[in-house]
Amino acid sequence: MKYIFVSLVLIFCACKTTKKSSSAELPVFIKDKILQFQQSAVPNPPRSIYSFKYNGKTTYFISAPCCDIPSQLFDETGVLICQPDGGITGNGDGRCSDFFQTRTDEKLVWKDSRNTLK
Repeated sequence: MKYIFVSLVLIFCACKTTKKSSSAELPVFIKDKILQFQQSAVPNPPRSIYSFKYNGKTTYFISAPCCDIPSQLFDETGVLICQPDGGITGNGDGRCSDFFQTRTDEKLVWKDSRNTLK
């Protein structure tokens, strides 16, 4: 019975693909973005921030708040790398067109969990 329990725990842990980052290890600019989003009205869909490895480096993807607004991809120092999707064409600014195909190591950093129906 003990082995079954341990096996189930290991399977559960192995299947979990999205990890949530600790706020203590986040760059200051990401903490500032989160604070800014929390002080604004909740967009539909709500904002989320993920970290990924892209071209061998840690990056931060901030989802678009709505419609034709582009998402944003920042490097670990807060420099805007590109806008991977969104905009009028839905394809972003074209500066990192391979982002969605080549990104790895997805981690959920933050998701706005406030109720959008207020």
